Amino acid sequence: MPDARDPMREAMVSARPVRFRGGGFTVSPRRWAALVAFALLLAVWEGAGRLGWVSVLFLPPPTMVGRALLDMVQDGSLWQHLRASLLRIGVGWALGTLAGLSVGLAMGIFSLARAVGLPLVSALFPIPKIALLPLFILWFGIGEPSKFATIGFGVFFPTVIAATSAVDAVPRNLIRMAQSFNLPWPRIVLKIVLPGALPGILAGFRITASIALILVVAAEMIGAEYGIGAFVLSAGNLMLTDQLLAGVLVLSVLGLAIGTVLTVLERRLLRWR
Repeated sequence: MPDARDPMREAMVSARPVRFRGGGFTVSPRRWAALVAFALLLAVWEGAGRLGWVSVLFLPPPTMVGRALLDMVQDGSLWQHLRASLLRIGVGWALGTLAGLSVGLAMGIFSLARAVGLPLVSALFPIPKIALLPLFILWFGIGEPSKFATIGFGVFFPTVIAATSAVDAVPRNLIRMAQSFNLPWPRIVLKIVLPGALPGILAGFRITASIALILVVAAEMIGAEYGIGAFVLSAGNLMLTDQLLAGVLVLSVLGLAIGTVLTVLERRLLRWR
């Protein structure tokens, strides 16, 4: 009797499984890669200085930078400069953020506010804010208020744009649904608009925090006795490149610390996502 097996079934049984090839360029974590790359960079940098490939006057090795940073910690100058910079960043960022959120949310919700504010923001935003520091010094004096004004002014416009864009990104069908249920306008803003705009606002905070750090360094370089920017400028004028790089390292760590705080804030405020 001839073999009655189904050829199609036999082919399906004997076929090899096909490897899945639809990963879509999914990024997999490689935490060790960053540590290895950073360690190699430091090793090459240190070796270049010790072997005389690069002059230590122009690029001191990491060990010299570390010793300079340790000296700053021991003599207390680091905390003196860091305290002055943190005060300026905190006050300037807070003032600019509060004012920017107020204007940005108003522009996102009210048509009249947008019609008046959008042209002004578009005209003033491209101005380099550090260029206005001499004007602020004339208005507020050489002391802290002029630096607060420079940082706050620089933070204000990105915050306005981020808040307005975040409100625009809130799904309008949610607002229409709330209106169909006759929900009062203040509750729509509080329960739908603000939570929906919060991710975009927090993303804007990351940008404005970096802007505040840049502006405080520039402002301190122009007119300040204490502060990380003033310390970096003084070290550069005296050709103390190890201290200069130590100050730059402090700025980098400060930026990372601010970013970490914002990450924790996002996780706490955006648990509902």
